[in-house]
Amino acid sequence: MRRVISLYEEFAALEIPDMRRAIDEVHPDALFVDVQCEGGGYVAAASGLPWATYCPYPPAFPSRDAPPHGLGLRPARGPLGRARDRFWRGAGDRLLRPHIARRNELRAGHGLPPLRRYEEQWLEPDRFIAYTAEPYEYHRSDWPASVRLVGPGTWEPMDEAPEWLATETRPIVLVTSSTAYQRDMKLIATALQAFAGEDVALVATTAAHDPSSFTAPANARLEQFLPHRPIIARAVCVVCHGGQGTTQKALAAGVPVCVVPFSRDQFDVARRVETADAGVRLHHRRVNPARLRSAVRAATAKRSGAEAVARGFEAAGGAFAAADAVEEVLASRPAVAA
Repeated sequence: MRRVISLYEEFAALEIPDMRRAIDEVHPDALFVDVQCEGGGYVAAASGLPWATYCPYPPAFPSRDAPPHGLGLRPARGPLGRARDRFWRGAGDRLLRPHIARRNELRAGHGLPPLRRYEEQWLEPDRFIAYTAEPYEYHRSDWPASVRLVGPGTWEPMDEAPEWLATETRPIVLVTSSTAYQRDMKLIATALQAFAGEDVALVATTAAHDPSSFTAPANARLEQFLPHRPIIARAVCVVCHGGQGTTQKALAAGVPVCVVPFSRDQFDVARRVETADAGVRLHHRRVNPARLRSAVRAATAKRSGAEAVARGFEAAGGAFAAADAVEEVLASRPAVAA
């Protein structure tokens, strides 16, 4: 997580001139900025324009009702759990101090007040639009007033379903790895071993990895990329690394998930799936064929939890709710010249 925070700092310096130039060229009425684009957000905050930020990841706002972000901890229970959360929040604050100082150097050039805590920058936009919803997301009584939970971003290119899908009668298990290289080839290789000879159709998309580096058994289809939506619609379980996009896409279809987290926020994603009883989590260090088979069987039995998450996502409103949130910004204060 610290490496990710450092990377955002490097990006921020590049985003600032790009964002200024875009505003000058487009003359927008409002701005909609990815939460990762911190430099773009500083320009937006200084522009005087109405603006919103969107977050396609588990929101990292600290909360008395949710565990600290980044560690994949279980929700706290009792005094010991709350003490644990206070300890890790304090440790996180100490870790972030030098990163906050570097951000304040960038903010000073835009006349913005210094940050005391990392999350204060997320309070500056008129709306913080989180691509998530309960019961997948932890219930929180202390969301900032600007936050809107709109459900997941499940859009994907409208590719046609592969021809073989219409004739496949076996239960389908979809296995995916990250599009960002993170040495998660172990997940694909183990799944191919675990389900060889099983009465399932194993469909594996290797993404950042070359499919030719794996050996597929007779009951497996191995491709670098396939359209996930039609395959998920037929799947009994999705096995993935815990990227928020793939995980939420499966749950939005009411399909349970076996999450094998490797890095970044994937441990938090896995814990949310487990807490919502919409699937299971299996740490990548514990993955072997027998454990993965067992985890997938356990996840497959949790379809009712996945369907409950799907109903929560649908009730959140999706793209229409996100658009409404942006229009709230335009209605709340008129655009001004940047």
